[in-house]
Amino acid sequence: MTEPHSSGERDQMTILLAEPDPAFEPFRLLDRDGSLRDEAAVEPDIAMVEEMHEAMLRARRVDERLLSLQRRGDLGTFAPVKGQEAAQIGSISCIGDEDWFVPSFREMAAALWRGQSLVDLLVATAGWNEGLATRQDARNLPPAIPVASQLPHAVGIAHAGRLRGEESVVLTYFGDGATSEGDFHEALNFASVLNAPVVFFCQNNGWAISTPRARQTGSRTLCQKAHAYGISAAQVDGNDLLAVRAVTREAVRRAREEGRPSMIEALTYRMEVHTTADDPTRYRDDDEVEKWRARDPINRVQALLKARDQIDDEMIAALESQIEDEINKAWDDAKEQIRELEDGVPDAIFDHVFREPTAELDRQRDLFAKLERRDDG
Repeated sequence: MTEPHSSGERDQMTILLAEPDPAFEPFRLLDRDGSLRDEAAVEPDIAMVEEMHEAMLRARRVDERLLSLQRRGDLGTFAPVKGQEAAQIGSISCIGDEDWFVPSFREMAAALWRGQSLVDLLVATAGWNEGLATRQDARNLPPAIPVASQLPHAVGIAHAGRLRGEESVVLTYFGDGATSEGDFHEALNFASVLNAPVVFFCQNNGWAISTPRARQTGSRTLCQKAHAYGISAAQVDGNDLLAVRAVTREAVRRAREEGRPSMIEALTYRMEVHTTADDPTRYRDDDEVEKWRARDPINRVQALLKARDQIDDEMIAALESQIEDEINKAWDDAKEQIRELEDGVPDAIFDHVFREPTAELDRQRDLFAKLERRDDG
């Protein structure tokens, strides 16, 4: 990953910034048929590739179950991740427990990798804050719904870590639409000025809800916006698990060892709705979806592992069965937890106001209980 405005031969992980280059392609290690462009790219990491494949497949099946449960009224609105699994798993696998995960609202696959339990995910999607309380000791922020609002937070966390003498890195996620928000530009500016160890990871899926990328910016790429702030950037095939991991590892290394921010633009595609309140058939055609379906990131990594005799169809079927059992059990457990939570309503409204209840809050809770008993009587 070379520096902004550098001269000479271009590194394969860095975009050209000046005039558009028709020959430029995003960084890629794994072709769409699953063949490797560089055999050495996978050798040290083959065990990790198997683990990441399992995580991608689990996220896909969880996503499909969530959508089914939402459509029948058991869960609330959420943002499906289908099609973006490689971008999330390839990147989130590059940070450790000492590092920070700062998501937007579509990072379910990354959240599961970071330790969020499936039960908690289901409870949260059903509308209960208790589902967001998972792994309180971990450095994972909850989903940020307002677009780009989490990016200044990520920079602040990264800067605070350095002030404390930590070597932690912050990895923050956002979509292409976020790059048109003021918070994005303010965050990059502060990251550059403060030398904050943060990696900005943009999942460019081509659509900001129903607004196509071409109608929200005239930039040749999105990642080149980082160069205006003196931040190095790269564009990568977001459906190529190995390329995403390679680029993110370099960005994390730079952040940790050199205290320098980076931005990565991962070109990917959401194969489902923006959220369950959305109807993408109103603004994108079937041909576009089918074109990207042929680039499915899970099919690509499965082809790689099959070619290396790491997995076969029987092993995939067994994994599918295992994941289905996990999801079924998690949903049973989540339903039981939701029933218990419902028994506490509406008293639960007092539970998450302060870390430790104040005297005034206790007084209000007691008064509420008296009024409730009077209504029941």
